[in-house]
Amino acid sequence: MQKNLFRIVLCMLLLGSNALSAQDLPRYKRIVRQLSSSKYQGRGYAREGVRKASRYIVKEFQKSGVDEIMYQPFTLDINTFPSRMELSVDGQRLKAGRDFTVREYCPGVHGAFRLYHIDTLHYDFPRIREELSRTENQGVFVVCDFWFPYKHRKDFALLQNKDSSSVGGFIYTWNEPLKFYKAYGERVADIPTLWTLASVLPSDARTIRADIDQQFFKDYATDNVIAKVEGERHDSCLIFTAHYDHLGNLGKHVFYGGANDNASGTAAIITLARHYAENRPPFDTYFIAFSGEDAYLRGSRWYVDHPIVPLSRIKYLFNIDMIGDNNPELHCEPSDAGAWAYPVLQKLNGKGGYFRSLKLAPLEEKSDHYPFAVRGVPCIFFENEEGDAFQWYHTPQDNIHTIRFDSWEPLFHLITDFVGELDD
Repeated sequence: MQKNLFRIVLCMLLLGSNALSAQDLPRYKRIVRQLSSSKYQGRGYAREGVRKASRYIVKEFQKSGVDEIMYQPFTLDINTFPSRMELSVDGQRLKAGRDFTVREYCPGVHGAFRLYHIDTLHYDFPRIREELSRTENQGVFVVCDFWFPYKHRKDFALLQNKDSSSVGGFIYTWNEPLKFYKAYGERVADIPTLWTLASVLPSDARTIRADIDQQFFKDYATDNVIAKVEGERHDSCLIFTAHYDHLGNLGKHVFYGGANDNASGTAAIITLARHYAENRPPFDTYFIAFSGEDAYLRGSRWYVDHPIVPLSRIKYLFNIDMIGDNNPELHCEPSDAGAWAYPVLQKLNGKGGYFRSLKLAPLEEKSDHYPFAVRGVPCIFFENEEGDAFQWYHTPQDNIHTIRFDSWEPLFHLITDFVGELDD
């Protein structure tokens, strides 16, 4: 009896040890902390952050015990802001990343400029064009609420045409927190566009002074990082994806750490790689850390045009992005070909009690699953939206202090349960 009891206790301890190793929450947190640190400068392009991050990810895949690691190189054109980033309004200096930001295609801006405030309550575009054509208004920065140009697209298209307009630039006001983007940074516009908080640019503001440097990289070389764990079968494969790039810098002193977006997803696929290296999956399994996602999905678009295994052999693909939050509902966005998995996941979630619910959402072109989805690959996108951390995405405040780690362990169990169902 004592022998049997000893064996039972030993078995329970071993099972508990395996579960801890599989989830590996301490390692998961360490990877997120590292990738979102100042060493990687927002995993962008101006200060080699994205290249440093790819090398770090390779080392972590190696530690995970995967069978093979590959670089998939590609190039992209990208606009960056690595040095001076200064803006003042009527002599009051603003803080980059908090009080103001720039559009990703913004050219450099240097000098003092008068402001022209659009009267949105008594909007009269012919009058505005006439006033802007006056000599005293040459080169002014036009100011209005962020959403207003969307209501008057044709009018603002004329103002933004350098050949037919004397406008020097645009400032759109926004509520806190200000966002920064890279999606359309493959070009440099003729006319600068800035965003500021409405609170720092009152309607009676008269002038700005700007010193904003930009640097454009043509054919910047970057990599998708791919790890492989051999499965019991080789006729099909499973793929886990996450993007490791982020927004980089906004001047010398501000970087976008991207702890939630998307160090959280990158740490997830590295942790899953260790789990499947220790527990052989039913099919060959690939773990792809994409670069260029925040630059309009360029890494995943490149991959689907140059797959290392035929897309037709993908049994299922899981894209993990921004799961560093605490909403008990999990956002699930399957492709048409992958929709069959949702009820299976619902059943497993109900059985395991991992999330309060799995929120089904329509397919959108907003993360790395999309290029696969439109090619007919069965896939799903996991994201944890609208928790305490969500408000900070694409701001400097998306860091190790605002991220939440509630979602990783339940998602790990949901995924591994689902993969176990495929072993039939």
